[in-house]
Amino acid sequence: MPKRLTGFAGVIFDMDGLLVDSETVWHIVEAEFFADRGVTYTDADRQLVIGLRIDHFLDLLRTHYGLTEPLEHMVADLNARMEARIPKMVKEKPGAHRLIDFLLTHDIPMGVASNSSAGIIDVTMRAMGWDDVLRVRCTGDDEQAGKPAPDVYLTAARRLGIQAARSLGLEDSRNGARAVVAAGMTCGVVPDVTYTQAEAFREITPHIFGSLDDVRAWLEEELS
Repeated sequence: MPKRLTGFAGVIFDMDGLLVDSETVWHIVEAEFFADRGVTYTDADRQLVIGLRIDHFLDLLRTHYGLTEPLEHMVADLNARMEARIPKMVKEKPGAHRLIDFLLTHDIPMGVASNSSAGIIDVTMRAMGWDDVLRVRCTGDDEQAGKPAPDVYLTAARRLGIQAARSLGLEDSRNGARAVVAAGMTCGVVPDVTYTQAEAFREITPHIFGSLDDVRAWLEEELS
């Protein structure tokens, strides 16, 4: 019988940029989305919105670009474009399956807390083969506020039946890491270095890792 980890009652994952290498795909889709509206989507503009819920980020950029299209139309269009790309273009992050298998072996409850829509989360789980594994999936769309507010992480802990204070939240963005800390959870970060370096997290959490395999090795130390 495998020994059960004692340090954490459960692990809650961010999705985009953490479990799956989707941020570059999002960037492609977003650039096409704005190009179709006659707007050039720059790297500097993207830095303004990384880690925000889609309606918040589109509302911010809609104002920034002076667009007048209804926000709900923009959200639906961008989500549909991304859902079509996920099965073809999105891959798991290195170590994601190994970490999930490790947690399964040690009977650790797991869930997803993402600012993406329920549709995006579900398509991603099916594409990665996690449909039957990561069944607790919480979207920022169901909360009053998305990340960096803690709401979606607190909902995930409640649905998993675990205390926030005994939960590990794993993130790749600064806004996501702030949400984990605000929820009262231990925050582990695997920076997606395509847009954020490790140094950017040092005032948020001491638990900064190079990969999900490094997270797994850290958790394995509790069993030694």
